[in-house]
Amino acid sequence: MLIHTLLVAHIAVLGYWLGSELVINANFRFVSWASNMPFSERDGLLDHVLDVDQHVRYALILQLGLGTALAGLLGYLPGGGGLAASAGVLTVAWLVLVEATHRLRKAPVGALLARIDGGIRYFLIAALPTLCVLALLGPLQLPVWLAVKLALFGGVILCGLGIRLAIIRYYQVWRSNNAAGPQPGDENLVRQRYWQATWILMVLWLLIAVILALSLWKP
Repeated sequence: MLIHTLLVAHIAVLGYWLGSELVINANFRFVSWASNMPFSERDGLLDHVLDVDQHVRYALILQLGLGTALAGLLGYLPGGGGLAASAGVLTVAWLVLVEATHRLRKAPVGALLARIDGGIRYFLIAALPTLCVLALLGPLQLPVWLAVKLALFGGVILCGLGIRLAIIRYYQVWRSNNAAGPQPGDENLVRQRYWQATWILMVLWLLIAVILALSLWKP
């Protein structure tokens, strides 16, 4: 019963993730092209986009936690129920960290929380492909399809960080608009930065599509 419940949740979170990505990108595009809107209103909409972006962060963490729990319960990873319980605790702790990082992003502690969250993601970007290599070379007994999924999920997290860096560069132009008023060429640069983030997002979607195909096919 528990395994079936987690499987349903795993599928539901994927839909939640992709739906959130589509909504966020549509709103992000609207803000980037709304040059005729008063800047104060436009800036408020961008803040709303960043609030909604939290749903993508939740989904990534939930997907990783649910996948780890299922792998333990199904015997793909050692640890069984203990691994599943640990995954649940760590998932909740990471969700709390991500929410605190967002809510306190303008407070002095916000930078520290962001570094901790970033450190976790960098660790996973290195650890997941390493597990894949260990599985392919033999020390870790994992099905090949699952090992490849781990490496691809590391790529998904890397894309997420790439999008975050693209948004930071986007904000550099955005702050210039706010401080000095719109400058010649700024609107084109805002839209270029939008496309930079969106291309990374498309790669992320492609990786998720391959992960989904591996999950269904299990070659």
